[in-house]
Amino acid sequence: MRGEVTGFAWRWVFPASSACTDRATGRQVLYHLHESRVQRAVHDAGRAAGLIKCATRSTVRHNFAPHQLVAGTDIRTVQILLGHKDVPPTIIYTYIVDRWPLGAISRLDL
Repeated sequence: MRGEVTGFAWRWVFPASSACTDRATGRQVLYHLHESRVQRAVHDAGRAAGLIKCATRSTVRHNFAPHQLVAGTDIRTVQILLGHKDVPPTIIYTYIVDRWPLGAISRLDL
């Protein structure tokens, strides 16, 4: 693999297992996993955890945002992390946080 594939800019949360050659440029590129593979991994993890309801990528997103807000992350940062264009869709998560018992700790944090 060429050096540019190993730099920080090539890092993904869910990276593909290997680099490939871009047909248009001939350069080595590294893509992320296909969304169906990520969805399958989340679904399998939910089943392994004994969840009754089906776990989806949205399940992960809808749990991530409130936990970030409770941890003190500002709403603008959460907006960027979720990829929302504007703040209003992100503000929905503050409704959950407002009703979250003070000092509550997620079982995942334990």
